[in-house]
Amino acid sequence: MTWSRRQLLHLAAGAASLPAVCGTAWAQAYPSRSVHIIVGQSAGSGTDTAARLLGRWLSDRLGQSFIIENQPGAGGNLATAAVVRAPADGYTLLATISANAINQTLYDNLNFNFVRDIAPVAGIFLVPQVLVVNPAFPATTVPEFIAYGKANPGKINMASGGIGSIHHVAGELFKFMTGVDMVHVPYRGTGPALTDLLAGQVQVMFDVTPSSTVHIKAGKLRALAVTTTTRLDVLPEIPVMADFVPGYESSAWVGFAAPRDTPAAIIELLNREMNAGLADPAIKASIARLGATVLVLSPAEFAKLIAEDTEKWAKVIRTANIKAN
Repeated sequence: MTWSRRQLLHLAAGAASLPAVCGTAWAQAYPSRSVHIIVGQSAGSGTDTAARLLGRWLSDRLGQSFIIENQPGAGGNLATAAVVRAPADGYTLLATISANAINQTLYDNLNFNFVRDIAPVAGIFLVPQVLVVNPAFPATTVPEFIAYGKANPGKINMASGGIGSIHHVAGELFKFMTGVDMVHVPYRGTGPALTDLLAGQVQVMFDVTPSSTVHIKAGKLRALAVTTTTRLDVLPEIPVMADFVPGYESSAWVGFAAPRDTPAAIIELLNREMNAGLADPAIKASIARLGATVLVLSPAEFAKLIAEDTEKWAKVIRTANIKAN
């Protein structure tokens, strides 16, 4: 059988359009069964709460159960590895957090590359941080803090929720950008670190706002600056760190991701539905009660945030020679 040139061109054009057609058809049929959202933190955590909020929304919108599975361990790496190994069909999602970007450099022997092996789907929320000190500490502003630190090298104890935590790397970034020498004191979680900060056993912490705001408003901690690029509604009177340390920024974030090669049509469907959920007043209010702000991003915008944070924290971790326990 011979083919005319026109027939061959039509055949080639049809073949080229097959992936898009298949992807669209796949998205139209999705989801046809339950979807599992893997959370690398324990039940009741902020990440878990956010995953359940959006999971319920997606269940209502898409007509299938979105089931939360908590798989804590190894700083979230166990959950991430499980999702990386899962079929790229949209039925296994990861509640991803900023620690994933940190862990890529913090841990030497990961069996995955976070940026390469996941497909960003959507943001959920952003958690600002705030530089807080015990009220007995002599500095009342960031310039005074920097001046005191330089005059007293190695005499400021900086608490964190653990080695490689967002509190830790935010503090190391501050040290790197200001030349202030502080002694890192890691704790097993935010709670014990705050307890010692309130008692004056340590002097400073780059804490997330949900856990510190109540103590700031009660006068038990002094806030010197927020680490976001703009002032916060919850702490409107506190200045921005970048006003004193140009270019400084640090925030914790939570979002959803899928295995690499998940069909783009499915990712776009999930992104659209999740962003619709983030516009819902009830969900926005629930996220605000967590001390966070909604993070509405396209998949490409979320991918950019992940890549930039991974690169930024890699430089900090290498410069400070931070090693996971």
